[in-house]
Amino acid sequence: MAFGKRIRLFRTRKRLLQKQLGELLGFQGKTTEVRIAQYENESRTPKEDLVKQMASVLDVSPYAINVPEIDTYVGLMHTLFALEDMYGFKAGVIDGEYCIRLDREHSCYLAMFDMVKIWADMAQKVHDEKITKDDYDSWRYNYPANTPGWVKTDLDDSL
Repeated sequence: MAFGKRIRLFRTRKRLLQKQLGELLGFQGKTTEVRIAQYENESRTPKEDLVKQMASVLDVSPYAINVPEIDTYVGLMHTLFALEDMYGFKAGVIDGEYCIRLDREHSCYLAMFDMVKIWADMAQKVHDEKITKDDYDSWRYNYPANTPGWVKTDLDDSL
């Protein structure tokens, strides 16, 4: 999902109109609604400081807005290939099911294991009805800031 669709997703999740988001970001006059529309239809790209401000207003991490281009299956596959190259993700088969798994021999395995375990644990809480889907979405869209015990580890942001 491209950044414009992500902005729209988070804006509508907060039940904000384009004009309201623009005003919260400090845009004034006729440009208020137009600027947000331009970001959402990707005719304009917000600068990093504006993405951070937008993320704050929308109550998400800037990383949730800036995601790799995965709007096509080919784009998604290349994202998966990049994850394989950089972090040791591997395609495999477990119990006859195709899956993506972590390579135990990769240098990022332990760090990735901890993060994927936290993700799986949170998903299981939704399945077990210990938290709501909205709680889970809030956790995902604010990750890692709202993850107990999380220690900042710099990963390569080239994705």
